[in-house]
Amino acid sequence: MALILIAGCKGVVQEQNKEIAATKEFPISKTDAEWRAQLTDMEYYVLRKAATENAFTSELLDIKEKGTYVCAACATPLFRSEHKFDSGTGWPSFDREIENSVGYDVDYKIGYARTEEHCATCGGHLGHVFNDGPRNTTGKRHCINGAALNFIPDSQ
Repeated sequence: MALILIAGCKGVVQEQNKEIAATKEFPISKTDAEWRAQLTDMEYYVLRKAATENAFTSELLDIKEKGTYVCAACATPLFRSEHKFDSGTGWPSFDREIENSVGYDVDYKIGYARTEEHCATCGGHLGHVFNDGPRNTTGKRHCINGAALNFIPDSQ
């Protein structure tokens, strides 16, 4: 079962998703060169090329303090710590997003339809949403790349 969950988050870059911002307009729009200059290699690969970081590599997995997870590209608040849970998949997981902060598309990167999630402000690829989250809350699992997020503690 864990292998299926991990495979559900892991994808490869697909030709049609290589330039997210090229097909849609977002409030924050930059050239590819501007994104490359601003983001680390991994952030660029994930956020702008719709890639997936390796499981269990994100420093954000073990954060337990209260705060907000924001887009690493534009600092839009996306998720609150009280909605984070340990899904066992190796990626930060949340049962809900901050209202109006994300957008959704469908991708077929691994041969079947999945709900892709992106930042509503800059279009950066965040991850995918699945219907296997906590049943006592929303039932959703927002499986998010840690490289797509920064954490801001409430104490700041």
